Amino acid sequence: MDSIFFVLSKVVHILIEPLNWVLIFIVFALLFLLLRKDRLVWRTLCIALGLGLFIGYMPSSQFAMRILEDAVPQTRLTPDLLGQVGGVLILGGAIEGGPINRDRGEVSIYSSAERVTKAFELLRQHPELPFIFSGYSGRLMPQGLSEADAFKQLLQEQGLGDHPGFYENQSRNTYENMVFSKKIMDGLAETEGAPAKPWLLITSARHMLRALQVAKKQGVAVVPLAVDYQTGHYYSWHRFDLVEGGKQWNWIFHEAVGIASYWLTGKGAFSVE
Repeated sequence: MDSIFFVLSKVVHILIEPLNWVLIFIVFALLFLLLRKDRLVWRTLCIALGLGLFIGYMPSSQFAMRILEDAVPQTRLTPDLLGQVGGVLILGGAIEGGPINRDRGEVSIYSSAERVTKAFELLRQHPELPFIFSGYSGRLMPQGLSEADAFKQLLQEQGLGDHPGFYENQSRNTYENMVFSKKIMDGLAETEGAPAKPWLLITSARHMLRALQVAKKQGVAVVPLAVDYQTGHYYSWHRFDLVEGGKQWNWIFHEAVGIASYWLTGKGAFSVE
């Protein structure tokens, strides 16, 4: 059942891609042109133009993205807080370990690189903190190294290969991140013979709300440490960027659909309070 859910999520992701809809309306306009439906040609072209202008005008996506990123307040790291956590849980989604690593011998990091760099910072400053890196691949047909194995390679390259940690290389989405990571956390608590502690959760700010909802539903105690912010306290009123705007709207729709689908299927809690 989880595999069906995963495949459906990828299909929906393609359908909600904003720039795909611009192309769809342009294709319809060309079709109507061939059918000599001039009025429909102009209507569909106007819709495509209006949609493109809305997507590319940066304040439109910045406003929605800021709401999503501010849904979970920033956590201030203090010595007291770090003393109360069991370790660091790092969610995948930033590393390409597949065909690029296979062909080039190098691990590539995506735009969510702060998930990795913040993890490196914490592991260097707090060598006593264990970590779990959770992630196999979000692709329908993965190739090459899993994200977890690619992260292991990065750790070795950064001189952190001896840091105590666990590599969870089965999960394909946020739900599986939490389910498989919980097994590792419970196993550690049982081995230590002590009550389980919450873990610092590192993921992108736009993704944190959904991650916390899933963690709560699956009984995973975490403290949010959001990274990879895309918005500040201002709006780019004079900026138009169709590519960047499309990317931000894609993230927004992806999270909105993910939150709704996880709640409807019982994989995520409605609230994180």
